[in-house]
Amino acid sequence: MENSVFFKFEFLGLILVSLCLPMSIYGYLMLKTAISRRTVLLFGVTLIVLAGINVYLLQHLAFLSRHSPSLIDDRLFASEVSLALYLLPVLFAGIGTNMISHILISHLQRAEHRFEEQSRQAKS
Repeated sequence: MENSVFFKFEFLGLILVSLCLPMSIYGYLMLKTAISRRTVLLFGVTLIVLAGINVYLLQHLAFLSRHSPSLIDDRLFASEVSLALYLLPVLFAGIGTNMISHILISHLQRAEHRFEEQSRQAKS
């Protein structure tokens, strides 16, 4: 049992990157009543980076599970079930992309509004 990937550092990293860090980011964002655009942008980029790390760890654990004598980790990481594990990083990357997109769109709307105001003032 000690040869199982469940006892490797990478599995602990997968749990941390897949569950703990994103949930703490979501919790922080939900608890704050006011938050800066830079913070939202930083959290969006962080979620995308965490998704990339998550995919890397899943692939590495799949490789390790194929070469371990344990059959339990093969069922999770080296089978069709592992496809379901990839949905979490896709979700994080999607949310991170939406957060970045929201910041960019709001910045562009504000810039357009300032341009229109400057155009009106120049015509007066």
